[in-house]
Amino acid sequence: MYKYKYPRAALTVDAIVFTRENNSIFILLIQRGIEPFKNRWALPGGVVNIDETLEVACIRELSEETGLQVDKMTQFKAFDAINRDPRHRTISVAYFVELDKSEAVKGGDDAASAEWFPVSDLPELAFDHSQIISDFFENR
Repeated sequence: MYKYKYPRAALTVDAIVFTRENNSIFILLIQRGIEPFKNRWALPGGVVNIDETLEVACIRELSEETGLQVDKMTQFKAFDAINRDPRHRTISVAYFVELDKSEAVKGGDDAASAEWFPVSDLPELAFDHSQIISDFFENR
């Protein structure tokens, strides 16, 4: 259907879902079930389908990978470092939502698991997700 003379970047979304509990901030992460970065932790997210908006894609990916349902997310920022994904040129738009409390989550789709982590004690993250999280909370 689409034919282009030049290569195109992949467009993805990343979900920053957090809550404030017991004087701490907790963020939702998924453990990747596939390469690249299999078994490493990451923000929920994925590729935008051709027939959906960025926000709809982010809500869908969040639901598929964690089981968490949200109605609305707010766009934060685009991330476009050249080598942020080892598979191909990828541009990601991060969205966020703050929840009143942490909800029950479980890994689904290509996520092996999903868990809440204190922002002050994150595991090693895949891709540039530590930078995304850092950038986000520096502005809060």
